[in-house]
Amino acid sequence: MEVGTQAMDHLINILQTDRSDSEILGYALDTLYNVISNDEEEEQDESEDENAQKQADDLGTQFTETFIQDPEHITLLLTMLEEFDFHVRWPGVKLLTALLKNQGVQVQGIILVSPMGVSRLMDLLADSREVIRNDGLLLLQQLTKGNAAIQKIVAFENAFERLLDIITEEGSSDGGIVVEDCLLLLLNLLKNNSSNQNFFKEGSYIQRMKPWFEVGDDNSGWSAQKVTNLHLMLQLVRVMVSPVNSPGATASCQKCMYQCGLLQQLCTILMATGVPADILTETINTVSEVIRGSQVNQDYFASVNAPSNPPRPAIVVLLMSMVNERQPFVLRCAVLYCFQCFLFKNQKGQGEIVATLLPSTIDANSISAGQLLCGGLFSADSLSNWCAAVALAHTLQDNLTQKEQLLRVQLATSLGKPPVSLLQQCTNILSQGDKIVRRGSKVQTRVGLLMLLCTWISNCPIAVTHFLHNQENVPFLTAQISENLGEDERLVQGLCALLLGICIYYNDNSLENYTKEKLKQLIEKRIGKENFVEKLGFITKHELYSRAALKPQPIFPSPEQMLFDHEFTRLLKELEGLITKAVHKSSEEEKKEEEVKKTLEQHDNIVTQYKELIREQDAQIQELKEKVSSMTTQTEQLQATVSQQQSQIQQHKDQYNILKLKLGKENQSQSSQGDTQLNGLQTEELSQLREELEELRRQQTLLQTQLSEKDALIDSLKSAAKAAECPAGSDNTELLQELEALKNQVQTHLAEIGLLKAERQELLRRAEAGPSDTAPPSDGSSDAAKAELENRLAAQTAEMEQLKESRSGLEQQLAAATSTAAILQTEKAKLQTEVQESKKEQDDLLMLLADQDQKIHSLKQRLKDLGETVEDEDDLRDQTSDEDDEDED
Repeated sequence: MEVGTQAMDHLINILQTDRSDSEILGYALDTLYNVISNDEEEEQDESEDENAQKQADDLGTQFTETFIQDPEHITLLLTMLEEFDFHVRWPGVKLLTALLKNQGVQVQGIILVSPMGVSRLMDLLADSREVIRNDGLLLLQQLTKGNAAIQKIVAFENAFERLLDIITEEGSSDGGIVVEDCLLLLLNLLKNNSSNQNFFKEGSYIQRMKPWFEVGDDNSGWSAQKVTNLHLMLQLVRVMVSPVNSPGATASCQKCMYQCGLLQQLCTILMATGVPADILTETINTVSEVIRGSQVNQDYFASVNAPSNPPRPAIVVLLMSMVNERQPFVLRCAVLYCFQCFLFKNQKGQGEIVATLLPSTIDANSISAGQLLCGGLFSADSLSNWCAAVALAHTLQDNLTQKEQLLRVQLATSLGKPPVSLLQQCTNILSQGDKIVRRGSKVQTRVGLLMLLCTWISNCPIAVTHFLHNQENVPFLTAQISENLGEDERLVQGLCALLLGICIYYNDNSLENYTKEKLKQLIEKRIGKENFVEKLGFITKHELYSRAALKPQPIFPSPEQMLFDHEFTRLLKELEGLITKAVHKSSEEEKKEEEVKKTLEQHDNIVTQYKELIREQDAQIQELKEKVSSMTTQTEQLQATVSQQQSQIQQHKDQYNILKLKLGKENQSQSSQGDTQLNGLQTEELSQLREELEELRRQQTLLQTQLSEKDALIDSLKSAAKAAECPAGSDNTELLQELEALKNQVQTHLAEIGLLKAERQELLRRAEAGPSDTAPPSDGSSDAAKAELENRLAAQTAEMEQLKESRSGLEQQLAAATSTAAILQTEKAKLQTEVQESKKEQDDLLMLLADQDQKIHSLKQRLKDLGETVEDEDDLRDQTSDEDDEDED
């Protein structure tokens, strides 16, 4: 008190001003810790213990409030924790831990808003000095208590990875107190924090839990620390699959635990020998929640066998412990919970258990689950009676088929007497006055049997008929309800009222003596409606009923308080209001209700028919969607083909343009008619070429006639002038010449031929006239003239041959151009046809899509007319976009 009051401000001032002196900082932090801490290091006398501790708590809280009045003090302390000096960092960690213990919520709030506050504390886990790391774990434990925001920040600061690494380094379950501290911190981070649980699962950290449970064959001599560590590890598994979590998250974790082999490892511990009782109990509870509601895990658990000779199913071994009164109470409760979780939403498992009781499947040489349950149901131990009754009730939960199947079960009560049905034997225990009744007179036994009977006959008119068929049952129930008994007996009276109410509500009026109306009249005369409803309402007011309704796991302080089952509380909640209304209704109201019920059934039938129709239409729509998808794919393929064809057409056009340019260059010296494109695709161009070709052919014919005349003249000249043959040289001409130039050359040759004819006539005239007419030329000039004439004729002959060859080449080129043009025209027509076909198919697809949209619209309209909620695609897109925006926020 004295030091804290007078020195607090000075100590804080030292922290603010003497930052460079690590030694004095350490002393100041130590002093502040001693002032604020509530831990008593020295033992005191017992008489002084309470008062001293209370006074220390008050002082510690008071000085903590003084210290945190200014949030900057916490910020200053967080800054000091960044110092690596041991004498500063370690007392700083201890001081902040003490502050969190005394004023956790306030200090958490300051650290949360402090920049990088949590991140600075996470660095403590990476400190190489074990003392600081271990005290850092204790600090983070205090920091994460009950604050989801800080828990998320710590988790996203890679806490899971670091903690799991520390656990592995310290030896997992065989480790010391450090492993326990890590596990406690993990529990703080994961318990009731769905975000961290999802992060733990998504980070594949569940798989890293499997090695924790690899216990050896030698399970003797477990240390207390190992038991504590393994107990916390099992609690971590249960946190991930707790029934209070969202169903989707639990199912995802259950699937992961099966796939990574964690469930198999837990079942191995379950069947191992030498495991401590508290670890075995917690393992059973853990396995229960790992398989609860998971069909795959439940199927695996059904296949697990105990290592006995011969091997027995794990379920049978566990049930043997449940009905054994020498086993610890908590272990028996755990086995019951495991059996309930195995049957939760597991109709296949329910059928297998009930089948072990049916006459056709009973094996006299082996012990089955059904035999153990029947044995426990009728044993002398009331706790076994209750557990077996509740277990049997879970084999019938929400399963009409098994309720009817269980009516076939027959029991042999004693030698020489006919077998009795299981339903009859249960009612006999409740109603008969022999030794069985005295054994079953305990409240626990009767409550268990009544819960079993209520679960059995509810929502099962055939079972109700079987129950009412025994003439003693209804008088017994009315007698029990009408009596004035003690507190415990009033609970039995309430359950009897519930059983009788179920017989009214689910009565199909097949028994004349016990119709709905007659049973209600009986209640009114023997019990009174108000009294009946009061007795029925007493159940829900019972404290043990409220406790059982909280969670599925049966947790009871003592065996005597083990009265109600969680699933039964749900059933009672559903039935209480229905039975109360049914008892107060008159016959006329019932008739009206029956009519309404029939109308509703008809309506339900109509709705069912429409649902069937909608399912069929959905199937048709799905089929049409698949067709549309297929046709869309085909359309895309066709479009790709068209694109490819268009590309090929473009390539042909490019080739055509290149050829056009090439021909233009080659025909640059030709006339305007030669500008016609030989490889053109137009009909007008081809017709012009054909006309020119016909003109050339006519000229060729004329030229051939003239050439024949020339040949005759040449022959006569040769004979007259004794001309000798001489080679005529000719220049090579280009293959592609303009057609108009050819015409001009032919005209020139015709003119030359005319000149030759004139010269020939002149020579002939001179020859006929002789020397007398004219002066005779000298021999030399005559020979020269003849030679010149012969040379000119030979040249003309050679030129005519060249013209023939040139004309033949031109004709071949025209034919090739015509052929190429025809081929290109054919390809163009073919491509145009394919394009038209593709467009036609696309139009057909569009027509089909339009029809499909119209059908879907009409179907949605019909659904809306029937009262179903149908969301349009635009609404769904808007909703999806809104959800995406929220996720981004």
